[in-house]
Amino acid sequence: MKRRIDADLQAWRTSEQRKVLLVRGARQVGKTHSVRQLGRSFSHFLEVNFEEELPVSRFFESSLNPTGICENLHAYFDVPIVPGESLLFFDEIQACPNALRALRFFYERMPDLHVVAAGSLLEFALDEIPSFGVGRVTTLFLYPMSFSEFLEASARSALLEAVGGADADHRLDETLHDQLLGILSTYLLIGGMPAVVSAYIEHRDVRRCQLIIDELLTSMRDDFAKYRNRVPASRLEEVFESAALQAGRKFKYANISQDIASRSYKDALELLRRAGLVYRIHHSSARGFPLGAQLDLRKFKVLPFDVGIFQRVLGLDLSEHLVSSPSEFVNKGALAEVFAGLELVAHGSPRLRPQLFYWHREARGSNAEIDYLIQRGDEMLAIEVKSGTTGRMQSLRIFLQERNPSIGYRVSHENFGRYGEIETLPLYAVHKLVS
Repeated sequence: MKRRIDADLQAWRTSEQRKVLLVRGARQVGKTHSVRQLGRSFSHFLEVNFEEELPVSRFFESSLNPTGICENLHAYFDVPIVPGESLLFFDEIQACPNALRALRFFYERMPDLHVVAAGSLLEFALDEIPSFGVGRVTTLFLYPMSFSEFLEASARSALLEAVGGADADHRLDETLHDQLLGILSTYLLIGGMPAVVSAYIEHRDVRRCQLIIDELLTSMRDDFAKYRNRVPASRLEEVFESAALQAGRKFKYANISQDIASRSYKDALELLRRAGLVYRIHHSSARGFPLGAQLDLRKFKVLPFDVGIFQRVLGLDLSEHLVSSPSEFVNKGALAEVFAGLELVAHGSPRLRPQLFYWHREARGSNAEIDYLIQRGDEMLAIEVKSGTTGRMQSLRIFLQERNPSIGYRVSHENFGRYGEIETLPLYAVHKLVS
């Protein structure tokens, strides 16, 4: 399955200013698969998985000299390691902290050798390495498959091209619009985890997909035990579930439990964020750029990292979905807002951590909220996500009056269109705002 990151990996391969590459992201989002695809463009590809090949860690104990390490790896795996011809891939590198330390020396002493590292829970391993890789290691972040990637994987590239050519002045044909909403309802059910998408494409069986999601959830929860020296696994479980329950509104620690100190929940939420399992949406006053300089740290929302897992944590009733129309399913609860946020994350820069903001004005009799604020060049984009095809857009109009951006966007079930200074985008096309 093609991924957006494939182009970034190829650009890294041919760059003259290439550094050692670190591919980061939550477990099971496709890091290993993408690097293996990159490896097919090299004469030689050596994959070292530190969780599977435990003895290999010994090669990093006595010396971090990359020449000696490569000699030992070549002898052990019988794969040539030739600068310019070989890709050396260290997978699950968090299991060997000395290998992480060695990455800087590969850049300094063997700059012509292509070296990629990947792993889950990397942030916690990096904590133990002061000033890791500054100026020597570059990072790409990978997320679950976006709806665009799902369309391509489902052999629906023509539909994706049609979306790319549509705008407020060139509405999509209604038949295609309805077809895309139907496909979107399936994507919202199964999400973008590659193993789930692959199973759906092969079998077209959503119940089979839900079993795979359950297995992924179990493995994620098993991972919580690896954080136990920082936060109890039970606390992480509580916060992870609450992130789904509170999606689409201001996150409050008190909504988890009144009996546990908020400090414990704050630590748990930060660990989940760093593991890539949730994203924060920060409140910004939106009085100028950068948006991140105007944060109110007391106000934030939390976005679960995958819409399919989000649905399962909430206890999705599959039988109800199967008898619902696509529009009924898309418009349930906070689902549309979660999907829109995840699309903005997936289509953002792979070199930066997700940066999403929202705006909320609390005034007696005149509350207003903008679901997402993003910066595109010197523009501030205000995005309001609506259920269905109706809505007064009052919050969006208030924001336009108070902050004076040139245009606002309503993302909904509706086709492309325009209402004065407000453009409408169908939910499946929200990525066009950042792509």
